[in-house]
Amino acid sequence: MKSLSAARLYGILDMGYVAPADAERVGAELCAGGVDVLQLRAKGWDELAIEALGQRIEPITRAAGVPLIVNDFPELTPSIGAQGAHIGQDDGAVEDARWRAGRALAGEVPLPLIGRSTHSVEQAVAAQAEGADYIGFGPLFPTPTKPGRPAIGLADIRRVHELVSIPIFCIGGIKLENLDTVLDAGARRVVIVSALLQASDIATACRAAKQIVDCRTLPGD
Repeated sequence: MKSLSAARLYGILDMGYVAPADAERVGAELCAGGVDVLQLRAKGWDELAIEALGQRIEPITRAAGVPLIVNDFPELTPSIGAQGAHIGQDDGAVEDARWRAGRALAGEVPLPLIGRSTHSVEQAVAAQAEGADYIGFGPLFPTPTKPGRPAIGLADIRRVHELVSIPIFCIGGIKLENLDTVLDAGARRVVIVSALLQASDIATACRAAKQIVDCRTLPGD
């Protein structure tokens, strides 16, 4: 399984962009293209439907060695076989999410990963202090993935990297066309959603993005 510390490109299987019948194909293309982490996001779906979908996607990510993260529902992590969960600012404490995602049993399995969405440097610092394994930082640009959420811009990217040592995945409106600009601003890891999911060739778009990020970041970053 790929390590979070080595991850550079975080993909999201966002069911707002993907037809349910295409979920496995799209998930496989994202993995084939080289995403280092894959999140399953199905806003508005009930838990049973998300669980069933996650159980279809998990064999694909497991075969690719890609950690699978469940959005919003940490309690589904064990039944899906995912490696962790991602929560927002209003989704309670990180420790509660980790408890619901399933603690390690006598050291036999890793603790589930818990990521937190953050929208300011202050929130990012707080997420690290409460034990998040990684953060999403954004949205950098306006994005239909987060309607109504104001963009925070690029000015704080370097500052947040100075203050936060856990992996920081910059997110929100990032596309191949502005990826260099985001990296120039100090980003080391990125999340790309619609630009990958809406590409005519998802795997090729992933490879192009990953090549840019990998060439601009160092292994120890």
